Amino acid sequence: MNSITRPLVAVDTRRRAATAAETLSTLLDASGLEELAHRLVACAPLLGWTAAAAAWRTSGAGGQTRELDVSERGIAREARGLDGAARSRDGSRTAIHVRSGERHHGFTLVVGEVGGAEAWSVVESMLPAIVRSVASRERLAESVRQLERSEQLQSALFTIADMAGSDMDMPDMLRGMHAIVGRFMYAENFYIALHEPELDALRFLYLIDTVDPIRRDADRPVPMAEMEHGLTWYLVRDGQPLMGSIDQIRAQISGPMRDIGTQCYDWLGVPISSGARVRGVLVVQSYIERPRYTHADQALLSYVGSHILTALDRKRAQEDLERRVEERTLELQLEIQERQQTQRLQDTLYRIAELSNTATDLDAFYASVHRVVGEFMDAKNFYIALLDESGESLHFPYFVDEHNGTPAPRRLGAGITEYVLRYGKPMLVDMTQTETRQRIAELTARGELAVMGALSLAWLGVPLVSQGRTLGALAVQSYTPGVGYSTRDQELLTFISYQIANGLDRQRGAASLKRAYAELEHRVDERTRELSEQIAVRQRIEERLKHEALHDSLTGLPNRAYLRDHLLRCLARMQRDPNYRFAVLFMDLDRFKVINDSAGHLVGDELLREVARRFGRCVRAGEDIVARLGGDEFAILIEGISGHDDALRMASRVINALREPIRIDDKELFTGASVGIALSSPHYQTPEELLRDADIAMYRAKAADLTHVEVFDEKLHQEALRLLDLESELRRAIPRKEFEPYFQPIVCLRDGHVVGYEALLRWNHPERGVLAPGAFLQVAEASGSLEAIDWQMFESTFNVVPELLEPGQYVNLNFSPRHFRNADLDTRLLGLLARHGVRPEQVRIEVTEGTLMENSERVARVFERLRANGIFAALDDFGTGYSSLSYLHRFPLQTVKIDRSFIIDLAPGESGGSTAVVRAILALSRSQSLEVVAEGVETDEQRRLLLDLGCELGQGYFFAKPKSLAQIIESRQAH
Repeated sequence: MNSITRPLVAVDTRRRAATAAETLSTLLDASGLEELAHRLVACAPLLGWTAAAAAWRTSGAGGQTRELDVSERGIAREARGLDGAARSRDGSRTAIHVRSGERHHGFTLVVGEVGGAEAWSVVESMLPAIVRSVASRERLAESVRQLERSEQLQSALFTIADMAGSDMDMPDMLRGMHAIVGRFMYAENFYIALHEPELDALRFLYLIDTVDPIRRDADRPVPMAEMEHGLTWYLVRDGQPLMGSIDQIRAQISGPMRDIGTQCYDWLGVPISSGARVRGVLVVQSYIERPRYTHADQALLSYVGSHILTALDRKRAQEDLERRVEERTLELQLEIQERQQTQRLQDTLYRIAELSNTATDLDAFYASVHRVVGEFMDAKNFYIALLDESGESLHFPYFVDEHNGTPAPRRLGAGITEYVLRYGKPMLVDMTQTETRQRIAELTARGELAVMGALSLAWLGVPLVSQGRTLGALAVQSYTPGVGYSTRDQELLTFISYQIANGLDRQRGAASLKRAYAELEHRVDERTRELSEQIAVRQRIEERLKHEALHDSLTGLPNRAYLRDHLLRCLARMQRDPNYRFAVLFMDLDRFKVINDSAGHLVGDELLREVARRFGRCVRAGEDIVARLGGDEFAILIEGISGHDDALRMASRVINALREPIRIDDKELFTGASVGIALSSPHYQTPEELLRDADIAMYRAKAADLTHVEVFDEKLHQEALRLLDLESELRRAIPRKEFEPYFQPIVCLRDGHVVGYEALLRWNHPERGVLAPGAFLQVAEASGSLEAIDWQMFESTFNVVPELLEPGQYVNLNFSPRHFRNADLDTRLLGLLARHGVRPEQVRIEVTEGTLMENSERVARVFERLRANGIFAALDDFGTGYSSLSYLHRFPLQTVKIDRSFIIDLAPGESGGSTAVVRAILALSRSQSLEVVAEGVETDEQRRLLLDLGCELGQGYFFAKPKSLAQIIESRQAH
């Protein structure tokens, strides 16, 4: 370069630097990073740049002015890594990355042929400040938009609540709700449908569609079968939102899809749920090309849907109240009688069960049963007939009849009692019906029936069956016109027959019977007093219905909605007065589920009432609020505190209030509370955030060993994020098939040979190694991933059965209660066995007592079908739960597994304690011909003690720890 050219270049360089500074300063008024990127690239020629491009990312979204080529992407990544400027090796590209002030938010500029060092220096010095300024303005604008939308949504929800409480009729209210939804999204085509589970049908309360000719009558429920595999059907059955085009939704549903009505361009539907049950659906759709519905629309529709459901419930309750207010005066006495009858049924079943378990004097037992049955149905004429040991003669140990004396013992003939014994099933006769008279005449003509004694107008008899053997029959009859029996009476009498048959086998002492009867009389008196209180409550039904809108019906405490309203006022007051402080205490009762499952829901409800009363005595009247949020969860709002010490003192009072035992129905119950505290802070914007953090702190307190109180802090927030990360890892682990079975042998205690294995879940984590279920099971169950994980482990187990099992061995699979909610569980399991070529006798299933309690009828049916196909069932951890003896009688079980807690406490020479429990379980199992496995055998002494008690099988660390298939094969080869 000659001497003349150099000054000209310097002048040009300074000019470009000045131009760069002037150009960059004009970018400050950009509305966001996207506009800034496009403006900056448009100004590239003025700055002497070629191949200019920019990329940005804000609030989870990002973009670029054009697709970057390979070299540009590389230099852009390098600049992001350096959080500054970078230059390509050949010098043809230069990039600068600037963060906007938030993590993962930033702006990257890539240019070619930088126009002078001075110009680029200006860019490096000014661009970061410009980016941060524009990003800050963009975030502020977004915050304003979100606030405006939140205010609109809040106004809409208040409007919905006002509608529910107004005198608008239902159609007008639904039209108003449609208009409200239309403010936030495209809703020209909109419908609301509620699911009626007793009919398994949908009632379309409101439907507006501009294209589809199908119309639904709000007064005619549409059976779910008519809509099977349609989009609305999947919303109800799966309980998951659906959104997108028809092709996109087809990939979201769990089965085939059937087109119903006119096909739309875009569709968004959300289930409306109450607890775990889907109550209905809310749907919007578009038949024209327009911007598609977004996840924000979906979240909004779900949120609005829950409030619409509440409004509909309130409106329907209000209309129902207005319609029935005149009728209630006449119907009140009838409702009271029906309630008394229902309560008497519960008491009757309980009393009969107690009588059958404590009977020794059979005459007194028969008379007691007669009195109990007479409390519930007409039993003036009542008798019990029994077969003799040979099964050829019939005698009547108890016979009360207004027309006949006690019949003499007789050989089996053609009487109606013998008819019931012959066919082994209940018989209900009503001689006032023509069909019944014709049937009796036909049986008499065929010689199957013969009249004995006075002819009754109504007769009900059921067989007495114990352990598959018919012992006799139980019958009531009526000679009075208009006095008969129903199928409900037949069900009750059938149940009574089981208890009497058990009583004949057991013959308990008369003294025990008197004590039980006295206790039952006491319970009847208590229930009578409760019913008297309920009658008084019924007289105030109108006031209570209004009260229940914001209060818990069981305890009378304010509910979640009431507490939320007060929290909103507290948050608003805190914004006006920075010195105002308050706190939320979130309480969860300890052992409540155990009490509820073992003592019954009535005792559980009374426990919650007493807890509510004690909490109420802990707070300042008129200043603090005690609320029940649901189940065994409570919350306390304390206002005007000076610091967290006030909240801790309140928590201490709450915990101390539950130290004294609670007496309910002669039962002394103990419970406690875990308390989580969230203190007011300017960063809280909604009541839900406060309750969420208090809930997180409560769960930390529940998990702690030494304390029952936790104050929410950043550490707990990080723990919540950790659990969220673990849930994400679990969801990724399922398609990666990271779960595998480990096997622990079940051995013969006498000689140690292996009879089978229990398959135990393990997670082969890519970073943390092999994890036991304790590290992730709770998160998997809470997130709904456990069932998919279990089926993946079942399939992995079946894959290795040929290598794992030797002849005569089996493998046990653990099934949780969630599995039995699916009616096709047995079909799916048998199909999986067939696909892998595994024989049914090589597989057994294990369940806990909680599974049997959750849905006993369905579980029993599944067990029967599996047993019919050669798959046996085992009851795991027996003795630690409810331990009802009825499980062993009602369910077709093959094996009972004694919980390890009893095995650990076994001691030589001990007659009581764990030894007595184990001995009782073994005796009971032998009487039922059940196989028994002792879990947790860790010493040879325990093995010998179990053999002395008569236990043949066991498993535990004394024999082997759970191992992978490879480890088991290696161990076999070593021996």
